[in-house]
Amino acid sequence: MTRKVFLTGKPGVGKTTIVERVISMLRSKGFKVGGMVTFEVREGGVRKGFMVTDILTGRKGVLAWVGGSGPKIGKYTVNLKDLEEIGVNAIKLALADADIVVVDEVGPMELFSDNFRSITKALIKADKPVIGVVHYKVKDPLVESIKKNPDVKVFEVSVENREFLPKKVLDILLFQN
Repeated sequence: MTRKVFLTGKPGVGKTTIVERVISMLRSKGFKVGGMVTFEVREGGVRKGFMVTDILTGRKGVLAWVGGSGPKIGKYTVNLKDLEEIGVNAIKLALADADIVVVDEVGPMELFSDNFRSITKALIKADKPVIGVVHYKVKDPLVESIKKNPDVKVFEVSVENREFLPKKVLDILLFQN
């Protein structure tokens, strides 16, 4: 059975930090980790947008930024071009060439892309370990299917559990639980 772990939880609780710690632990054990991670960009303490990074290549792009034209989530405009050219391609590359695949995150910005939806569905069906983040509140069939999938373990990250979750996730991914 393939191991797939997704984290969920309120904004700012530490989901991406846990993913980054697990990536580091996997790499220290010699595993090739690929996929995509997203992170906030702040200027003067104010969030201006989000970047997307291909873990294997280091390639970066803008996921969403304040202003502009295109699909909107609140004050942010989603950059479908970078999401697909960097994020979607990072997942495809990881499926082909990595030991473990990361998808951070399956959320409202990413769900604007049909290509992201398709590759995420393929990832869930693939015979490869996955660590991901799934949005806390979004009501979407893809998100619901991930959360209800019997082959997926979902942890809700909290202040109380975020310190021990990286080790727990690592153990599940490496079949040590």
